[in-house]
Amino acid sequence: MRIDAYNAISQTYGAKGKYKAGAAAKTSSADKVEISDFGRELQVAKQAVAAAPDVREDRVSELKSRIQNGTYSVSGESFAEKLLAKYEEMRG
Repeated sequence: MRIDAYNAISQTYGAKGKYKAGAAAKTSSADKVEISDFGRELQVAKQAVAAAPDVREDRVSELKSRIQNGTYSVSGESFAEKLLAKYEEMRG
């Protein structure tokens, strides 16, 4: 039950009776929030990722047609090189 959880938290942190309803609502007019340049850049990056499609349909359809036509071939050596490069990149 929610009340039990609140009581348990209050007892854990010793907050019993210290906080009153509405106390958090009082704020100074001088309160100010500043977002760093990194925070702004991060927000822009998040928006760009959210706007990007999960699947590149144009690339998928091209590859599907090449596979169906039998014109798609992968060099085993090229694949192995890319796989090892990715592994090395992940290891740092």
